Amino acid sequence: MAAPRIIMKLTVTAIRKEPGDVLVIDLKHPRKPSLPPFEPGSHVDVHLANGKVRQYSLCGDPTDLSRYTIAVKFEQTGRGGSSWLHGTVCPGFTLPVSVSRNHFPLGESRGPVLLLAGGIGITPILAMARALERQGRPYELHYFTHSLTLTPLLSDIESALDPANVRLHFDDEPETRQDLQTLLSTRSSDAQLYYCGPPGFMAAVDRASAHWPQDTVHFEAFQPPERDDTPPEPFTIMLRDGTSVPVAADTTALAALRGAGVLLMASCENGVCGTCECGMLEGQPIHRDAFLSSKARDRRFIPCVSRARGALKLDL
Repeated sequence: MAAPRIIMKLTVTAIRKEPGDVLVIDLKHPRKPSLPPFEPGSHVDVHLANGKVRQYSLCGDPTDLSRYTIAVKFEQTGRGGSSWLHGTVCPGFTLPVSVSRNHFPLGESRGPVLLLAGGIGITPILAMARALERQGRPYELHYFTHSLTLTPLLSDIESALDPANVRLHFDDEPETRQDLQTLLSTRSSDAQLYYCGPPGFMAAVDRASAHWPQDTVHFEAFQPPERDDTPPEPFTIMLRDGTSVPVAADTTALAALRGAGVLLMASCENGVCGTCECGMLEGQPIHRDAFLSSKARDRRFIPCVSRARGALKLDL
């Protein structure tokens, strides 16, 4: 179970609009010259005025700790976080922001690194590319968007990265398109793959990289995969002490556990951040998160979105 993270009251020092309905926000500490260090791939929790919490990747330079930079895409059909930030935040505004956490770390392998970003998925990938560029490590960044006019953070890419390492792919420019199956069909023996983007993009990369060794493929999702229309069924959670916790069809496992007095931290409650992750001892889970690796799904469970068939024993 994740431990609570320190929350800092940071000041918005600059904002700028980027193509694709993206708002870039710079945050600084009001009294201290530097913020806690972060690694490429890290994210922070941003606490909104309505009590909700949203996760945003840090897309700035990890060597510049004078500020944190996040990029927020306005989601018309989202859960309200992006709408609130776009409509409320301005320079001088105070935002409660957590110390960073990293579920998407950049490994230290000296082999070539392939970075794939779809749309706003460029945010953690850009921080990785900055680090690889500085370290002189071999990498290639492929950035997929609908069109040049809707591509955020291009100016950051152009100023920070060697253009020889960057490939831009636009849906409306056939000459720039790149087939993922072709791109990922062959792999050098020591290559590593990192990718991030919307659900359709994530599913496509997952299919195209299915033949890569599991420990060479790394990803982060901002949204859970699209779920089927199968109505949820009730199931039962068994705790270590033998307590039985029924989970109704219209209740999440997280809510049922909390109702039974089990104290579980949670953040996104959307299956992407891993805050409520817990151990699983036996049973037939129905994994609906976008956080756990294939290997971790044999022994871990995300109760905010995932369900089960019959009885599921958890390490709680």
